[in-house]
This record gives sequence, C-alpha cells and structure tokens, in this order.
Amino acid sequence: MTHPLPQMRAGRPVIRQLDQTTANRIAAGEVVERPASAVKELVENALDAGATRIQIAIEEGGKRLIRVTDDGCGMVPEDLPLALSRHATSKIDGSDLLAITSFGFRGEALPSLGAVGRLTITSRAAGAEGAVIAVTGGRLTPPRPAAANPGTVVELRDLFFATPARLKFLRTERAETQAVAEVVRRLAMVEPYVGFSLSADGREIFRADAEQGELFGALTTRVTRLMGVDFIDNALPMDAERDGIALTGFAALPTYSRGAAVAQHLYVNGRPVRDKMLTGALRAGYMDVLAPGRHPAAVLYLDCDPQLVDVNVHPAKAEVRFRDPQVARGLLVGALRHAMAGAGHRAASTGGTAT
Repeated sequence: MTHPLPQMRAGRPVIRQLDQTTANRIAAGEVVERPASAVKELVENALDAGATRIQIAIEEGGKRLIRVTDDGCGMVPEDLPLALSRHATSKIDGSDLLAITSFGFRGEALPSLGAVGRLTITSRAAGAEGAVIAVTGGRLTPPRPAAANPGTVVELRDLFFATPARLKFLRTERAETQAVAEVVRRLAMVEPYVGFSLSADGREIFRADAEQGELFGALTTRVTRLMGVDFIDNALPMDAERDGIALTGFAALPTYSRGAAVAQHLYVNGRPVRDKMLTGALRAGYMDVLAPGRHPAAVLYLDCDPQLVDVNVHPAKAEVRFRDPQVARGLLVGALRHAMAGAGHRAASTGGTAT
C-alpha cells in the first residue's frame, strides 16, 4: 500500500489551517464514538441546564434518531448560533479550568454532533420566544421562531451520515440500544431528583421517576430501583473521608459478586467515570475476599473540592486526574477493606454467589 506524500514547499511539508468543518469532524471523532456518546453529551447538557425531567427517544439504536427533551432553563434565540460554535459554553468563563462544577464544559458536543449528523435544536427560555436552529453536516441555518415549551429539545438524525465510514464501526441495533440505556442508567444513579425516561423505536425501555426526601434517602431509593433489592440487601453503606475527599455509596458483600465487571458504578463529584486508577482501587479493596475471576458490585460516590481533581483530561470526560491520586486510592481501598472486615461474620454466614 502506498501513502500520499504531503505537499512540499522547498523540501518541507506545507502546514495548513484546517477548515472549520474538518476540525469539527475531528472533534466529533474524539467526543462522539457511538450513539451512546451523543446521548451522554446531550443528557449532561440537560442536567447542567437544571432539568428535572429528561425524555430520551432513539430509533435504530440511535443511528436514525436521537431526541432529548428537557424542562431546563432553555436558551434565547440569539444564543442558539453561539451554542453551535466550538469552544462556546455557559459553564465556565475560562479563568480557572480546575474549578469545574458542571458535567460538560469543553464546548464541542453540539458542533461535533452537527458536523456528523442532522442536528436541530428547539429551545425557549422563561419570558422569551421559542426558536429553532438546524445544522446539517456542519452547515448552519439561521434561527427562526418556533412554538416551544420552556426547556430544550435536541434532535439528531442520521448520525454519521457525513462520515459514513464511522457507521461500519457501530455494533448491532440491539447492542447500541443497550449502550444508550446503560448511559442513561448511570446518569440516573447520581441524579435522584431528576426523572428520566428512554424509549427505543416507540417502546419505553427505561423509566426512573424523580425521588423525594433528603439526599441519602433519595439516592438509596434510586439505587434500589436501578440495581435491585438484592443488591441493597447485600450491600454495605460507605461513609469515609480522607484529606478532603469524601466517599459514600454502597459496596456489595463478596458473596454478591459478578462474573464480569458490569455492576460497578463510580462517580467523582457527580460525574460517572470509568477510571483505571479507581477501578483498580476497587479491585484492591476486595482482593483478599474475592475468588479469582469474580468482580465486586458497588455504587460509590467520591466528592471533593473541584480544585483537587482535573476532569479535563479525557475528550469524553470518562477519566479524571486527582491532584494526589494516592489519597483517593488509599481512601477507597482502606474504606472497602475496613467495611469487608467488619462484615466478615455476615459474609461468612451468607451462602451462594450472585452471577
């Protein structure tokens, strides 16, 4: 196979500024790997907008349609074009990239989605007129008036139509639908006061109504609904702190283990993460009490001052970097081992292993 040679000037490759459409498509490759990635970005935007009810609808695993409807603060018409500009965000002012308290802040999700699909945003802020704006394959149309309820509806059709090669890397509709459902489930696990619903091809496949009461009780109820009564009945409540990092949540007894790491939900400052350091600490916490090939089940929340953790280290915000990772690791490992040791008599008297 031959590779095209770069254009040369006086024996040197020519450096060129990429056009905006190409830059957006590259950003989309970092942010939007599959329909579930798009759903994650859009639902997080809805949460950051203060939504208390979020409805998600997909068709053909999200390849044909993704629609996210929320009752958040909405946008005024003049904000819509800006929302579709790269690196435009209402969530930070740029003065301190470590003081992050929202889900999304990179300012790339909406323009990235508009670069690879047919994106329409309809929004209305309280006291303002509704408006709609559309972008197809990176081409933007001006906003126009539209009837709308307070909040925002984002509709993404024909994902990756502008980059059809990406479609070849998607899995079956069933697998993509399951991935979307898992994204919604993970976000619902940490937002008990928000109601979520997900429908696939016109059929509701997930629903979590908003919980009431104080936070720990609301979280316990939401986790019970999503993880099941068996998990809560076999889980130990966690409550520990070390050097400004607090750990709460639930860790299942060793007898309630899994054959795969499918029941592990880790959150940092309310953000669902799949962080290698934290999952490694979770395994280490169970190392002396779990049989080889078994995986612990847990729903754990780590909270700290935003200055202690950098969430801007991964395009999809799936990983974080603690200022002192050994503190976070030590907290997690120590708290888990202490809880398992204290519950040793209970674990020893409980028969059977979940699969």
